[in-house]
Amino acid sequence: MTITSSRLQRVARDAAGALPGVSSGRPFTDKLDVFKVAEKVFLIVTDDPDERIITVKSEPDHGRSLRREHESITPGRYLNKAHWISVAAGREITAGPGRPLL
Repeated sequence: MTITSSRLQRVARDAAGALPGVSSGRPFTDKLDVFKVAEKVFLIVTDDPDERIITVKSEPDHGRSLRREHESITPGRYLNKAHWISVAAGREITAGPGRPLL
């Protein structure tokens, strides 16, 4: 089943928040939730209603592969395109019992 953009964001926030040593805040703008481990950003969730995406850190080769395979995965918005990907809701982005989003 395809995941909605609000559910994608909720699942990303919940998963990130459950990791040990994670901190979160809004250091850049009130529309961006930023998640860090050891002061290193690994996830950004945007609250802009016109752009409901998540942006995650990714190994360059893995990120390129995901972008080729999924049209709703694009180079990271406003970040280093080699190390970040942005994920929007789309036909191929799903969630189900015991299944990862990607």
